[in-house]
Amino acid sequence: MSDSITRSQTVVNRKAREQALQALQAVTVEPTSLVNYQSRGRIAVIGDQLAQEIAPRLNERLSPIVILTRGAEEPGAPVVPLGGRELRIEGYLGAFKLALGEAGRANAETLAVDLILDLSPQPLLDRGMTPPGYYHSSGEEDQIATVIEEVAQMTGSFEKPRYFDYDPSICAHGRSGKQACTRCLDACPADAITSLGETIEVNSYLCQGGGACASVCPSGAIRYVFPSLKDGLQRLRRLLQVYREQGGGSPVVVFHAASDDPLPDRLPSHYLPVAVEELASVGMDSWLSALAYGASRVVLADGGGMPPKVARAMREQLTLAGEILGAMGYPQTAIRLATHQNLHQEGAGAMPGIEAAAYSGIGGKRQSIYFALDHLFAQAERAKPMASLSAGAPFGTVYVEQKACTLCLSCVGACPGKALQSGDGELPQLRFLEANCLQCGLCTRTCPEDAIWITPRLLFEAESRNRLRTLHEEQPFRCTACGKPFATRSVIEKMRSKLKDHYMFQSERALKRLTLCDACRVVDIVQDQEAMGGDVDGRLRQ
Repeated sequence: MSDSITRSQTVVNRKAREQALQALQAVTVEPTSLVNYQSRGRIAVIGDQLAQEIAPRLNERLSPIVILTRGAEEPGAPVVPLGGRELRIEGYLGAFKLALGEAGRANAETLAVDLILDLSPQPLLDRGMTPPGYYHSSGEEDQIATVIEEVAQMTGSFEKPRYFDYDPSICAHGRSGKQACTRCLDACPADAITSLGETIEVNSYLCQGGGACASVCPSGAIRYVFPSLKDGLQRLRRLLQVYREQGGGSPVVVFHAASDDPLPDRLPSHYLPVAVEELASVGMDSWLSALAYGASRVVLADGGGMPPKVARAMREQLTLAGEILGAMGYPQTAIRLATHQNLHQEGAGAMPGIEAAAYSGIGGKRQSIYFALDHLFAQAERAKPMASLSAGAPFGTVYVEQKACTLCLSCVGACPGKALQSGDGELPQLRFLEANCLQCGLCTRTCPEDAIWITPRLLFEAESRNRLRTLHEEQPFRCTACGKPFATRSVIEKMRSKLKDHYMFQSERALKRLTLCDACRVVDIVQDQEAMGGDVDGRLRQ
């Protein structure tokens, strides 16, 4: 599809865009809970001589204290010399803690403040998104004056939306003492996410709504809730629906961060801008859905404010989206990242005209992605049955070395997506549902026999993707006394092999006991005088 548009169509597109954007604003967004901050105006000014000069200018509205990194003390605001001690900063607006020196040392001290003005040459907090209440300024007077004016307003009560929701039950961070997925921790520019072993914790006060955590989460355990996925997709569907109804053609959805610089004034008439909290707060579920709803292209407009961690995560997601689109025969560049300067770049791949999807955003992240993929695949003319994906993709398959697998089912207990399942009958089985596989690797880490490996891919045919298939099965081993099935033959053989040299299993009777079920094993031990007398290996008779 070409971006070449006639003058008359341009007029129609502009009118259609106006109507579509009005319809977009009319879609109700479910409110989220709020995070509250309290600031009493205690501010730490960190720096050298400049900090002592700036601090008195804050006295009218704030209560400054200077953390003097270099130089001699001068009269004015209270001064705490750093004196070569290490300085560590933790917290957020209203609850900052400044630790000076090593804990436990005689010269160590901790200061509690509400605000921080950092006048160091380089920011002491090296994060893509610094916490609310932290300000850094160079020595330029114009910049310092602007910052002073801003911090002077930061007393009282403040609130912001709670941007995320977290469901630990489907989190792939860890299981069974093993750690696997760290995508959210790696992508968070605010250092608001910490590991708790098998789950994670998000600090609502540090979270600035960057959204990269939700975009990269393979299971949807972290969900962006302002707006929610359901509301976001509803807005997209309504935007494109009204645009088409009003005669608009070749719609290009342009996602841009509300906090970035404004988009260029003269956007092409078929470009439909959608403001979001942060650019990374929309991910592949939204991108692919926009195409399924009828967009010819999706452009992610980067205004230059994207932290490096977030930019890296976005590029990985774009690579994945391109691999999926390419395997279906669609242009890989139908979804692209662009600066405001090359927003109008011609020649980027555009989708062919397809029937618009009608599904809603009810359901989780993966369900929305599959809805979009199923719709796009159904209308693709040259689609492959499968997309081979790069390492780290959250879709794929599992293979099992049957000779090594004992069907202990440790992998089933560790699988957060319930992709690996046990059989539901008497026959011991390991079964697999590919649609649920997150490629987190917990199964490979948990398997005691190293019998499992994973491969990223995506099956486009929904029936194949959702078919429960058997990876391995065995006839059950039956108790040699009562005939009750209680294990697999490979488990019993492995136990006998590993324990045959153990001192507790030197007698034939003790070794045979491994072939008995729990109940029969207890009966046999009670009837065995040597075992009951503690002479398990015959040593007492020697």
